[in-house]
Amino acid sequence: MTTRKEFIIPFSGLKVGAHSFEYHINNSFFESFEYLEFNETDISVKVHFNKTSTVMELEMEAQGTVNVACDLTNEPFDQEVSASLPLVVKFGEEYNDEDDEILVIPHGEHQFNIAQYIYEMLVLAVPQKRIHPGVEDGTLKSEALKKLEELQPKESNNKDNTDPRWDALKNLLTDK
Repeated sequence: MTTRKEFIIPFSGLKVGAHSFEYHINNSFFESFEYLEFNETDISVKVHFNKTSTVMELEMEAQGTVNVACDLTNEPFDQEVSASLPLVVKFGEEYNDEDDEILVIPHGEHQFNIAQYIYEMLVLAVPQKRIHPGVEDGTLKSEALKKLEELQPKESNNKDNTDPRWDALKNLLTDK
């Protein structure tokens, strides 16, 4: 991962109080993390930053779309993304980011990078199973869907048609 300088917040130069930062996320952001699952990305991230004398509170909010391939048809579509992540930055003896919502930085630091937190927030906001909206409502016409329908097992109306392999196994229960 390369260091993304635009995601570094130099808090030492900021006055106590509320501040806002805005970022536009595109594919180059995810490529810097070597994450290549998205075809295109258009996400707006707003960071509400509140600095006090002892801690700093951040509320990150993201809205936008990522273009992904459907898991069933491999057709690309725009998936809506909406996410938020609270983060508290405290001072301590040494750097510690083990907690998802609390970042501890050493007392001498004057800046911190939020790129990793934005990355994790956005990746987790995209559903694991990605299904094209046209598949769900039946409006998508694709070769993959036609092939899936052709290969779908046919329902049998006759309950007496059983698999002879299972019938042979049932005889084992009665043959003693």
